Amino acid sequence: MCRTYAYLRVSTDRQDLENQRLEIASYADRQGLTVDEWLEVEISSRKDVRKCRIEELLVKLRRGDVLVVSEVSRLARSMREVHNIMGDLAAKRVVVHIIKQGMVAKGEGDLTTRILVNSFAMAAEMERELISQRTKNGLARARIQGK
Repeated sequence: MCRTYAYLRVSTDRQDLENQRLEIASYADRQGLTVDEWLEVEISSRKDVRKCRIEELLVKLRRGDVLVVSEVSRLARSMREVHNIMGDLAAKRVVVHIIKQGMVAKGEGDLTTRILVNSFAMAAEMERELISQRTKNGLARARIQGK
């Protein structure tokens, strides 16, 4: 029997899992999906993939299962990791609903889906790098100002 999983991840204590939970629940209701298991993680995507519990999720997923995430960047923030995760999901023929990007990857690994997912992953990776650089610049400025 096919199951539906929801994966939620926040990377800082300033973020809230509740927003993702509500977004996924609302989406699932509109799509006629019932989420059988919620996997919620509060950890930076820069940490070890095991701590993000992606491997645990991949082990659970079976052919025909459904995975719902709010956006590509919740799975991972690097193109390489997203590419590998989506490849694993496609190999298992898992249907992946990516809400904010308006995508449903049907587990076939088609070229258009791979291009779009990698484009979104590249944008997420660039965003992460820009945030990191702005943080470093702000800290350097604060040090110069004696703060």
